[in-house]
Amino acid sequence: MAFDPGRVSALTFDSYSTLVDVDAAERALAERVDDPEPVSEIWRARSLEYTMVANHVDAYRPFYEVNRDALQYALDATGADLSADERDEILAVYHELDVFDDVRDGLERLVGAGYDCYVLSNGNPEMLDSLVDHADIDGLIADTISADEVELFKPHADLYRHAAERVGEPAENLAHVTALWFDVMGAIHAGMQGVWVDRKGDPPETFGPGPDLTIETFHDLVDALAE
Repeated sequence: MAFDPGRVSALTFDSYSTLVDVDAAERALAERVDDPEPVSEIWRARSLEYTMVANHVDAYRPFYEVNRDALQYALDATGADLSADERDEILAVYHELDVFDDVRDGLERLVGAGYDCYVLSNGNPEMLDSLVDHADIDGLIADTISADEVELFKPHADLYRHAAERVGEPAENLAHVTALWFDVMGAIHAGMQGVWVDRKGDPPETFGPGPDLTIETFHDLVDALAE
């Protein structure tokens, strides 16, 4: 489906991989393990898998705890032996991830154009508060909306519908902006327009509906909304 800027009255943004770079966590791993790349890849993959399984077996826990379990699995799977303090230090990186270069300027342009911008994330409220503060976007974000509020993770449709209620707009009037393919699908399934942020030049997914709009930077989104 083609992107319809005329329908968009507000915007929601994923947090990790969209506003901030989760690859920065690999640097924290590199200081403590010999081969950080496979640990980082397993950690991220297991973290997402755990959230999706939790939706189906009524096993919700705050994302920080899920992420901690995923890190422990990744360390065990790769034979890395770290102390509890070292694991906590690595996890703490999620409170101080690097913001992508286009995010602040892009959000400033969107807010200047009259759009309210919200964060919609699996992260629990404490994580989102620190993310917004560290990224220095608190004056640009209308509010943060956490999976913790409904105890359901993405891509469950009820989380996106809850976000629409919090924003005070019908889902069809929202565009959800994310770097995660399943997040695009979840938003579209719930009635939003899905905007995929493809900063790495990844190929499009062959499963399910494609995004309504694909962008490389937030500036591309500003331009698309102005059309």
